[in-house]
Amino acid sequence: MFFTNASAQKNDYGSKILSGSQVKDIFTDQIRKKLRIEYSIFRVYHYFDKSGEYYLVLTEREYKKDDGKVFNDSIKGFNIKIQGDTFVKIWNLNDFIIKQKETENYESSIWFWTKILSLKDIDEDGLIEPIIIYGTSGLNGTDDGRIKILIYYKGEKRAIRHQNGILDFERNTQVDKQYYNLPFEIQQYVLFQMESIVKKNLAIFPRGYKEKMKSKIIFFDEK
Repeated sequence: MFFTNASAQKNDYGSKILSGSQVKDIFTDQIRKKLRIEYSIFRVYHYFDKSGEYYLVLTEREYKKDDGKVFNDSIKGFNIKIQGDTFVKIWNLNDFIIKQKETENYESSIWFWTKILSLKDIDEDGLIEPIIIYGTSGLNGTDDGRIKILIYYKGEKRAIRHQNGILDFERNTQVDKQYYNLPFEIQQYVLFQMESIVKKNLAIFPRGYKEKMKSKIIFFDEK
């Protein structure tokens, strides 16, 4: 393990990515079966804060299209606490692509956006607030896919759900009402993450989205 009890006592909270060999050594077939980890493990983060030591396990299920290209049709994530020699699942997430092939309005893949994922103690209360972001691709790639931003605060999930679109009227954003109960620092950090998504050309949020979120609006579009 990366972090020892001695380092934990120094409040040197943080996270690291496990190597492929470490993942195989820790998440054996027996452990995977016990935790019901069925899909291929894409990435594992090891982190700790004042509440304990954890693994964040991200998994994706691949499928092959008729043309031979490989995509993901489902994802699952697991937050696992290390308690002595035992792993305890604290929470998990799952999602999958929307299939509406008969209307030519369907998604082809879904995946975790790990370059924007965050494991930080944003409000400096001694607890890490995982922020997990993932998205889908449609006929026009991410331009008409979905995006979900999941914020876990003291074990409870808040979500921001966004539908991308080529045309203005196709785009909209939904914010959980409970999101606005988060500490100010966390809400500001999420806005920073959303700016990063825009700069990476992964989303176009409705005009004035920052002001609308400051006004605690739970649904907004381009109207």
